[in-house]
Parts: sequence; structure tokens; C-alpha cells
Amino acid sequence: MTGVRHGRIAMILAVVGSSFGLADPASAAPDKGDTAFMMLATVLVLLMTIPGLALFYSGLVRTKNVLASMMQVYTTVAVVCLIWMVYGYSLAFTAGTGTAPFVGDLSKAFLIGVTPDSTAATFSPGVYIPEYVYIWFQMMFAAITPALICGAFAERMKFSAVLVFMVLWVTFVYCPIAHMVWYWPGPDAISDAARKIELAGPEARAAAQAELDRLIATSGLAFQWGVLDFAGGTVVHVNAGIAGLAGAILVGPRSGYGREPMPPHSLTLSMVGAALLWVGWFGFNCGSALEANGVAALAMGNTFGATAAAALAWTAVEWVAKGKPTSLGFITGMVIGLVAVTPAAGFAGPMGSIALGLVAGLTGFSACTWLKRVFGYDDSLDVFGVHCVGGILGALATGLLVAPALGGTGVADYVSKPGQITIVYDLATQMAAQVKTVGITILWSGVLSVVFFRLIDLTIGLRPAREKERTGLDLTDHGERGYHY
Repeated sequence: MTGVRHGRIAMILAVVGSSFGLADPASAAPDKGDTAFMMLATVLVLLMTIPGLALFYSGLVRTKNVLASMMQVYTTVAVVCLIWMVYGYSLAFTAGTGTAPFVGDLSKAFLIGVTPDSTAATFSPGVYIPEYVYIWFQMMFAAITPALICGAFAERMKFSAVLVFMVLWVTFVYCPIAHMVWYWPGPDAISDAARKIELAGPEARAAAQAELDRLIATSGLAFQWGVLDFAGGTVVHVNAGIAGLAGAILVGPRSGYGREPMPPHSLTLSMVGAALLWVGWFGFNCGSALEANGVAALAMGNTFGATAAAALAWTAVEWVAKGKPTSLGFITGMVIGLVAVTPAAGFAGPMGSIALGLVAGLTGFSACTWLKRVFGYDDSLDVFGVHCVGGILGALATGLLVAPALGGTGVADYVSKPGQITIVYDLATQMAAQVKTVGITILWSGVLSVVFFRLIDLTIGLRPAREKERTGLDLTDHGERGYHY
């Protein structure tokens, strides 16, 4: 069975029992509504990347770097699409022979064995979607994540260095983290193994239990811990944000940083890009339910509530602190609200998401102003302050907001009682899983990103000559100008 990412249903792995009637994956016909829903969600995630993220970033840089910023995002998407089809999907979403629970294997390299009839499990027993749809949906997540990193070193990293970094980072950072957090054998595989234990006689029970244990051991490491990450708080945002911080520091500040004004050249473009991000984010969050159901609808409402609350919270604190509410502050607050609610979208209740958005707006304002000023790093477009800080906040808050007492969904245990789902929740256990997953993401991505930046600097170099940088990357890297006036 194709493994799928961890959305609304979490396994309680220590409990063994039978659950639902099983469907044969080979004969399970995907629902056309679910299939159409997931195809639309996939296109919406592309929309939030190109043109959404590209416009958002390009408006925030200076005129001489507008095309270079867009090219970095666009080309990253193209490169990752090919990597994903050739080997990335296989590394992220196969069980891994000898490499579990850290990364998959190459058993589906070049998409070997995948056909229009292949299916991928969702989070409901007996419910499947076409595997091709699942592959492309996950491909868009893999594409936007490294594209986010580009904002940290905007205006000063060579195009060739960006491309080399993206290939290394997606292969050795994104794919393993995605596997660790989202890969599992699927509900029917687990239920089938649990049922064998229930039906086995005394002599066969030990073997059946060993088979269940082996199956569980193929899941990703963080998934085994019980982490809840609905749509990528750790896999996407913490992962990209800490890599962005490494890049901002190791590439070094922009020429003239701190001495020359470097205002955004077109906040109009950035506001259009931010609007597309918000629209596209519904594909990101709602699609992570993998079905057109009530959980997808919950994710939609949370994506509205948290984003609106964060944008207004940032605007309010900026108005008080600086005397004027700015459009830049509003759209930055929007994005950090989207980031923070991503891991919680299918777990928190609507009121919990609003509370999360309010905290995210205030926290993000501090991270992007006070924190950056204190440490003095040049994170051009606040990738660390928005994505890493927002992702950490969202990941940790998910462990709290999922509590039924706070309006959350609770954690669904579908193996302990035959034929029904039992809602459980334990604060200490859940928060431990969230903290450990944030920690391993920061460590894995942070260390390897530093290594990759250093290797590139020692070989082809990270940034252009000073005079070329001051001329602008549009001309020096691409021989073009974004504007002729």
C-alpha cells in the first residue's frame, strides 16, 4: 500500500486491536469527487508558488533584482518537479529497505510500478485516491518548500549556486524530513495486521504481533512518536526557515546593508502575491485531508480565521509601536498566520485557530523586528522570522489546540476498538512528540544546510563579485531588466 502523510488521524501504536472492514487497495475505486478535489488542491498549491510566492518576493526586493528573485522561485519549482518524478517521491514515501525510519528507498524511482490504476491510502479505512494525484500533490509541497528559502538570501546569491543548493537540499533534507513526519503504511495495512492478532490462536499470536511491530517500524520516525503535522509546520516551514537562516548568515549581508536604504520596490506586487498565497493556501491546508470531507472544511475555516487574526494583530501592534499601520506589515502578518495554522489546520477548532493567529501576529512582529535587529543577520525577506518562528509556534500549539477541551478534534485511535474510532488525547505525550519533531527538523535541516552552503562556497562560490551585486542580479545573472523606464 502506498504510504500517506499524517493528517487528521493519528495512530496509537501501543494499542493493538481490530478496527474496520478492509478494502483491497487493488480493487478500491477512488471516489471521483475526492479525486477532483485533490487535483484542484494540487493546482492551488502551484498557484501559491508561481505566481504567488514569486510575486510576493519580487515586490519586496529592489528593482535591479526583481527578475532574479522570480527566476529563483520559478526555476526551483521546475528542478524539484523533475527530482520528485525521478527519485524524490520514492525517497519520501516508500518504506525504506534498511533506511527506515529516516528515509525511503528507490523502489519507486522513475515512478516504476505506478499506473493510472494505482491507489494511495487516505486517512479513512477503505478510502483511496489515485496514486498519481497523491504524487503530484506532494510534489507541489516539495517544490514550494525550497522556494521559500530563496527569500533569506535574496539579492545576493548567484543563480548557479541557488540551483546546486536546491538539488542537494531537496534530496538530503526535504525528502528525509517528509518521510520521518508523514510516511506510514496506511490505515488498512495497520488494521489488517491488528485483526490478524485478534484472530490468531495462542501459538500464532506472537508471530502476528511481530508482523504488526515490523509494519509500524516502517513508518517515519516522527510519525512513530505520534507527531501531528496536518500540512507541514515542520516539514515545510521550520525546515525551510532554519535553512534560510543558515543561508542568510553564511552568504553574508547584502552589499550596503545597514548603511543604504533597501525598501521594497513594489508593495503593490507583493500585495497581489500575498493574496494569491492566501488563496492557494486553501489547497495546501484543505487538500491535506486527502478527501473532500468535514476535516477539509474545518481546515478551510481555520485558514480563514488564523490568517485574519494574525494580519490584524500585526497591524495593531505595528500601529502602536510605529505610529502607522503599513501594507507590508499587514501582508507579513497574513503569511505568518498561514504558516502558524498549517500544522493545526485539521486539528484545532475555529476559535483555537483565531487565538493561534493572534499570538502568531504578535510573535512574528517581534521576530522580524526586534530579534533580527539584536542578532544583526540580513534575512532579506524574513524567512526565518516568518516561517521558522511561525512554524515552531504552530507545531507546538497544535499539540495543545488538538485537545477536545479546547475545541480541537482530539487524536483518533482507530485500532483499539473494532468498528469505531476512539478519540483520545494526552497532553504530555503529544507535546513531547511535537517538541522532538521540531528539534530533529531544526538539527537535520540546520546542519546539512550549513554543510551545503560551505561546499558550494568552496567550489563555485555563493555570491557574485561586489560590483556585479551592486549592478543587480537581473543583469549579471540573466542579462535582462525587469523594467525599462
